[in-house]
Amino acid sequence: MKKSRFTEEQIIGFLRQAEAGMPIRELCRSGGFSDATVYKWRAKFGGMQASEAQRLRELEAENPKLKKLLAEAHLDMHALKSVPGVKR
Repeated sequence: MKKSRFTEEQIIGFLRQAEAGMPIRELCRSGGFSDATVYKWRAKFGGMQASEAQRLRELEAENPKLKKLLAEAHLDMHALKSVPGVKR
């Protein structure tokens, strides 16, 4: 996935400006991004604080590690079940 050139804290700052009443087109022009980007950000980060966004980033980084551990555990269980001569 393409990495954003803005941090979560910056994105939340842009969204706060929009909530404060700054027109979306003016915000986009000053920030250098499109209208669609604002609506995408609003769907993902709407109503969040900067600390919550940081926690979200940590959880997203931890998720692949947990998926890998789960996959390895399933492989181990499958290997143990396929051992010949063991009653099930």
